[in-house]
Amino acid sequence: MWGGRKLGSSGGWFLGVLGPGGRSTQAARPLISPAVYAKNQLSWTLQIKPGVFSEYRTMWFKSYRMTFSCLNRIKNFRDNLLKTIPNHQPGKPLSGMKILDVGCGGGLLTEPLGRLGASVIGIDPVDENIKTALCHKSFDPVLDKRIEYRVCSLEEIVEETPETFDAVVASEVVEHVTDLETFLQCCCQVLKPGGSLFITTINKTQLSYALGIVFSELIAGIVPKGTHTWEKFVSPETLESILESNGLSVQTVIGMLYNPFSGYWHWSENTSLNYVAHSVKSRVQEYPMSAEFVLKRETEELQATACTNPAGHEELKK
Repeated sequence: MWGGRKLGSSGGWFLGVLGPGGRSTQAARPLISPAVYAKNQLSWTLQIKPGVFSEYRTMWFKSYRMTFSCLNRIKNFRDNLLKTIPNHQPGKPLSGMKILDVGCGGGLLTEPLGRLGASVIGIDPVDENIKTALCHKSFDPVLDKRIEYRVCSLEEIVEETPETFDAVVASEVVEHVTDLETFLQCCCQVLKPGGSLFITTINKTQLSYALGIVFSELIAGIVPKGTHTWEKFVSPETLESILESNGLSVQTVIGMLYNPFSGYWHWSENTSLNYVAHSVKSRVQEYPMSAEFVLKRETEELQATACTNPAGHEELKK
């Protein structure tokens, strides 16, 4: 149902999600040229103070290649979360939901989620990323009430807010972590029962190595050299196995393909490169029983049997 659907025609919806980035009272400079706006049918303009232009250009202009990828992801997150909300407010469909954006960077996904009405906490261990996110958030007073940014690790959030969030977003993060199983366990622990976990990442295939590392890093220079390590890429099968072992049920896995000639991302059944996985935490959590509890229960069962069965009495003596 998703295969090959072009995302460029969704510029109007994109306007409603991202909206204008705010205007400065000083002479402001547009981040993306008018030609780019027209080409991609985006009517919004993002303007920033001249004094911080370089700071924003680093995050937003380089991230322009991810613009429609972000639209792709946000639509996926929104549509799946709406399935869990019986009645939602027009214009604020995610109102009342609490979302954690892990590895939020400069807030490229955090802000759209906040504009959809959600209360979002964005965390990132890099101080400069959070500074950039905070500075950009300041252009929109509405986001000040909905978004909170923190310089911290996922482990710190687990200690503070277990089973707190309706959804957790980890976009382009798992291919960089050193301990994938622990990371996913932490994501599960902060989720409420019935909460959703959204992961976007890169599949571990020969094609992803050729395009994601050799071409993107070594030939085209789209991303800095050393950004990715192929050994850390994770296949949907491996990801699903770890998620299910932690009480999460995988609902959908959808591929994302980028066409460098048209500049559009497409949904696809092909997950050989980028993909999105949506999983839901079980509402009934099973907790392991201690060895002492198991032994006590077995003893009680044998004692009950011994009262009516001589054979059971002999078993209890042993």
